[in-house]
Amino acid sequence: MPAWLWTEQLAALSRSFRVAAMDPRGQGESEVPARGYGIDRRADDIAEVIAGYARESQRGVVLVGWSLGALEALHCIARHGAAGIAGLVLVDSSVGLSPAPTSSTAFREALARDRHATMRAFVNELCRKPRPAEEIARLERDVLRMPLQAALDLFPSHLPREHWAGTVEALTLPLLYAVTPQFAGQAETLRARRPQTRVEFFESAGHALFLDEPQRFSAMLTAFVQSMPADK
Repeated sequence: MPAWLWTEQLAALSRSFRVAAMDPRGQGESEVPARGYGIDRRADDIAEVIAGYARESQRGVVLVGWSLGALEALHCIARHGAAGIAGLVLVDSSVGLSPAPTSSTAFREALARDRHATMRAFVNELCRKPRPAEEIARLERDVLRMPLQAALDLFPSHLPREHWAGTVEALTLPLLYAVTPQFAGQAETLRARRPQTRVEFFESAGHALFLDEPQRFSAMLTAFVQSMPADK
């Protein structure tokens, strides 16, 4: 997914904070290199971006990751620690807890079989509310920039679910977990195991919940950032 999907949040949050949206390699306006699409390299990319911003901020960065980006954010912390990060927001992603989500195997197989049709369906199902036709068309073009094998390499299927669960439960950072009904069960499990976690349910939104409910989502992020301890 390209970073321009976050346009409304960038506009709303930049009234009070310095805000940036990262286009990972092969996505949006970033270059499309021949390699580096595995989760280790992508987590390292995130760490490098964080380091650049953290040097300019005594309070650190509030890192927001959506879907696969949430797993990459967790893996970044697992590999590099939380230096430079003041808080973490995970958006509509599994975090390795129960109940387990539907396996991604069928989706990967569909991608390999007919990528265009699979991504067209995925893009059109991101939101509950209809999106402008020109936005959908642009998104369909953007998601096909990356080579097929690179897209398949994005899935961290070699890592056990316990990797994500252990990482998220061990976090000492302020954590906000914003989910739609598909991950509501995991959110309840996380809140039971890590009571300090802030959980926000978007019951009527699609996977791109920040597009379906942009004002609520931006207000939620603003409140979370403002709650960061002053010494961060």
